[in-house]
Amino acid sequence: MTAADERRGTSAHMPDLDWSQVRETVLMLELAVGQIEAAMKEGGSSVEVLTDSFTSMAGYMRMMGSALEQLPDTPATAQLKESLIGHAGEVAGRVQKSIIAFQFYDKLSQRLAHVSHSLEALTTLVTDQRKLYNPFEWVALQEKIRAKYSTREEVEMFNAVMQGMPVKEALSNYKAEMKDKGDDVELF
Repeated sequence: MTAADERRGTSAHMPDLDWSQVRETVLMLELAVGQIEAAMKEGGSSVEVLTDSFTSMAGYMRMMGSALEQLPDTPATAQLKESLIGHAGEVAGRVQKSIIAFQFYDKLSQRLAHVSHSLEALTTLVTDQRKLYNPFEWVALQEKIRAKYSTREEVEMFNAVMQGMPVKEALSNYKAEMKDKGDDVELF
């Protein structure tokens, strides 16, 4: 593919002799990669700010709880003190759950990055005429993608698809396994 091809948009609506389904495929893949990367970047910045805020809030809640514990117990304030300590503990627990949710987002970002890299690798293969029709190149791409998976369940899902299982079924099996494992992941 030449530099001119890379700059040219779709011609599917008005195909000419230079029309190429490969170029159309690459255009769609590049768009998908760009959208994934933009979403990850936008989401990542927001989650960083939220994670820092919640981490700070957790620290302040611990300090408030400790300060409340230090207050003297008088008949007039004992019930209020006990109530405030309970509320501070409840807020600290909720903050901790929020931090765990942000850690899940980090895991999700890693998975999306894997998808993005896989699509980029596929784009590279499809645009190289020497590799496009070479089965060994496709096997190498599949191995590269498989190697990026970090869990047994992901590798099993990938292997199932490579062995002919429909993608929806493999994803369904994967989600069920992750849910049973306690990693409630919602994919696609």
